Amino acid sequence: MIAVIATITLREHSRDAFLQRMKQLVPLVLEEEGCIEYGPYIDIDAPAGKFDQDANSVIMIERWESEAHLQAHSVAAHMQAYRQDVADWVVSVSLRVLEQA
Repeated sequence: MIAVIATITLREHSRDAFLQRMKQLVPLVLEEEGCIEYGPYIDIDAPAGKFDQDANSVIMIERWESEAHLQAHSVAAHMQAYRQDVADWVVSVSLRVLEQA
């Protein structure tokens, strides 16, 4: 099993629209072969200074049965459509692909 943590930095005031589009994508990804978990996370309203917070970012947490499943996911038609739909909102994406130690 592998895990993916994607940090998606968005243009100011675009997070709500991005999350609406993500709600359409998540069920499609969860149906993919090898997908164990796939979902967006945002910062909670915690006391200032105690935790990092960013109103312009979304963290995707994913778990896949194998790297081959992740590779197939990355080229799926619904992922290509999603990337095109959100391109104007996304500033940057940072990916970490992990295995359990």
